[in-house]
Amino acid sequence: MPNPPDKWKGKCEFNVTNCNKKLIGARNFVQPSTFPTDEIGHGTLTSSIAAGNFVDGANYYGNANGTAVGIAPRAHVAIFDAAIEDGVDVIAISIGATQPQPFYGDAIAISTYSAMEKGIFVSSSAGNHGPDSGTVMNGAPWILTVGASTTDRKISAVAVLGNGAEYEGESAFQPTNFSQKFLPLVNGKGCESLNSSNVKGKIVVCDRSGGLYSRMSQGRLVKLVGGAGMILINNKRLGSTIFSDYDVVPTTQGPFMPSQGILKPDIIGPGLNILAAWPDPTAGQMFVLFYGTSMACPHLAGVAALLKNAHPNWSPAAIKSAIMTTADIVNLGNDPILDETLELADLFTIGSGHVNPSRANDPGLVYDIQPKDYIPYLCGLNYTDDQVSIIVKKKVHCTTSIPQSELNYPSFSIPKESSAQTYTRTVTNVGEASSAYTVEVFGLTGVEVTVQPKILKFTALNQKASYNVTVKSLDLTGHSQGYIIWSSDRYSVRSPIKVFPHISVM
Repeated sequence: MPNPPDKWKGKCEFNVTNCNKKLIGARNFVQPSTFPTDEIGHGTLTSSIAAGNFVDGANYYGNANGTAVGIAPRAHVAIFDAAIEDGVDVIAISIGATQPQPFYGDAIAISTYSAMEKGIFVSSSAGNHGPDSGTVMNGAPWILTVGASTTDRKISAVAVLGNGAEYEGESAFQPTNFSQKFLPLVNGKGCESLNSSNVKGKIVVCDRSGGLYSRMSQGRLVKLVGGAGMILINNKRLGSTIFSDYDVVPTTQGPFMPSQGILKPDIIGPGLNILAAWPDPTAGQMFVLFYGTSMACPHLAGVAALLKNAHPNWSPAAIKSAIMTTADIVNLGNDPILDETLELADLFTIGSGHVNPSRANDPGLVYDIQPKDYIPYLCGLNYTDDQVSIIVKKKVHCTTSIPQSELNYPSFSIPKESSAQTYTRTVTNVGEASSAYTVEVFGLTGVEVTVQPKILKFTALNQKASYNVTVKSLDLTGHSQGYIIWSSDRYSVRSPIKVFPHISVM
């Protein structure tokens, strides 16, 4: 590992031997007199995904065995609260509120605006409150909001009954010393209360009924009263919790209620059965398998770190645009991305699609946004001058405002209007100096979408060009979605577009 960069201004509040060339900073803001240790494990998990070094023989009870490595293994890890002052390049935030908040009341939105102003890229998890509509979190447009996709890793387990019947499921915990003999089976129903005399030494079947007890609480109770194992059964009405042959982990869904004119989430990344480091080796394992948007977020932070290294002059918005416009909308089998119901995934679930790091490094065109461009957008949310000032940390007078969908974003989220609406986008050429792009519109039904001009020509790098998109609802009664694609001889720059009835905020 190289030494920390010269611009690093942070410090290590561990003993000096606990920090190194990989973990270069550590702070404790809750109890400053104690070491900033990770007692829960969540921070260690996400940090190892974003920037973990190469570790041979990493596995969880023999599962996912191999060499573990983070997305950007040469990156240095620093603590979020002091990251701006310390001079970091990328922040990963795998936390969020339980309910969407206006930006002026959202500590993450306010803090990350300051980070964006200083050129720091922010990746944040979209939350795990789905799959219902309007559950996406961390939706500020200066944040890359990340949903979770499945992977090709399946940790299968088979339950064998005494009559020979076999039922396939999944279990990450498969210790080699588990008894091979048949054990009695007992129906614990909701497993909210269990009698030790009834379940000790037996396999307990627990119904995931959606009651007060979560699956983790059920498992703890079974272990506490002496159960030998647990089989968790999903109800049909909770089918979104059943891992099947789909591509998106049903953790969250747009629109982002405080700003429905920005399509969220932005992107999806690996978030199921992710092998990551665990901070407590006394637990018997140095790695664990986890899932959720908290696992997907650091994958995208790592990709952003790689792009920042390759393109040090790109703004956070340019990096975000490169990630979004080059994303995949098909899976590894070249089939459309499916949701948990095995239907075509909605743009409110996948955003621009699944991250493709290689393509993101050479996107052709980018949609750039300067910090000052967000102020008319914030004023357009009908915030007061004081509320906007809270976010941008300086006095603002809202003399100019724009509709939400007018922000120069790499995607389109358009609440349906009775009259035609026109929006302008400006792209910057970061591909071939001399190039021409032709536009095509795909997939939309019930709306008429026209783009002018239909050809964008460039003669130099960093040259800008603008185009207008006019959207007119025809017989649209529900949602319509598709893509606007600018194509040259070498590049394909794709923006998702979603038209939908505006959802009232209670």
